[in-house]
Amino acid sequence: MVSRVRVWLNRTYAENVFFMDQLRRNPSDRAVEIHATHGDADSPVLAAADTADLEPEGLSPAAYVEYALDQCQRRGIDVFVPRLHQSAVVAHRADFESVGTALLAPPPEAVAVFHDKVIAYEAVQAIGVPVPSWFRVRNADELLAAVEELEADGHKACFKPASGAGGVGFRVITRTPFSMMHLTGFPSSYVPLDLVLGALKETDEPVDWLVMPRLEEPEVSVDCLTGPDNRVRLAIGRTKNGRRRGFTLHEQWLEPARRIAEGFGLHYLSNIQFRMFGDRPVLMDVNTRPAGGLHQLSLCGVNAPWAAVQLALGEDPGEIVPPFLGQDYTVVSGPRQLRPLSVSHQRPDEDEQLSLPAMPAQSAESAESVGVAPQSAGSHAGASA
Repeated sequence: MVSRVRVWLNRTYAENVFFMDQLRRNPSDRAVEIHATHGDADSPVLAAADTADLEPEGLSPAAYVEYALDQCQRRGIDVFVPRLHQSAVVAHRADFESVGTALLAPPPEAVAVFHDKVIAYEAVQAIGVPVPSWFRVRNADELLAAVEELEADGHKACFKPASGAGGVGFRVITRTPFSMMHLTGFPSSYVPLDLVLGALKETDEPVDWLVMPRLEEPEVSVDCLTGPDNRVRLAIGRTKNGRRRGFTLHEQWLEPARRIAEGFGLHYLSNIQFRMFGDRPVLMDVNTRPAGGLHQLSLCGVNAPWAAVQLALGEDPGEIVPPFLGQDYTVVSGPRQLRPLSVSHQRPDEDEQLSLPAMPAQSAESAESVGVAPQSAGSHAGASA
């Protein structure tokens, strides 16, 4: 009799309720139990899990590794999918293996390259993958110089943190003065240059931004599954153009994604994003973790989460070719049931680990506000942890 697989997802995106659904509906008909932890007791990921714990707040990366090792040992975790403190966790892969847990994450060298976007851009340029022009800025003078140079070349400037995930901190620079226009309708990512310069001059906090031209759609996120042998098993592009979403196997997107995944050893699940700079695709970002929208590949007849778990367990699924490409779709929201009780955040100095009561896993048809298509949700910029 084949034993059940125990998988842990730590403080992950709300959209990963669908990742969990796919693990349970795996084509191998293997029993899967899912453990989840989060800092927010009302995370829908906790409600969707078979067992769940509320994570302690304020742990250093080293202390979090100790917490994670304890979770794996006490909970009998077979496969751990780390998002929070991924860098620290993967540096201790041997320690997790010693307690019987496989890490579904790249090696530390690969994670380190893509933690800093400047290092990442320099590294991928060295292997022939095109990137947009960029400037690293740390103060108001550097920002103004970067914006003026980009505008002189006919580009609209934008900025984002040099390290970070998703669309957090992304803004587009505008010369339009702040006015009532900015206070009507929905909040916008556009921010007046004079306000940004003023904020930089007044802050005592360190700033480390990447300033670059605003790239155009389509945006293509290539989901890759790569083995520990550095060979890609799966690469499918998810396209985004306004509301319209779709899929692509065009080599102008897949070839550079494979080159990055294989060249830097992005083992297991990664997400490599491109946009248009003029008339050519350029790299926008690389995520060394599963994308929030990974489950959308189910519309192509592919269960990527389960294939990744198989790889982590040493069961090679082989090359995965989608049997078809799903039709274009859009993303909408729907409800997801939460746990009946809300638990306050645990302080790191508390003696006892707070556990949330076990709750039956919910079906994919019931939800908290996460974006859903037919078994689909989210975008890299809209995912919430």
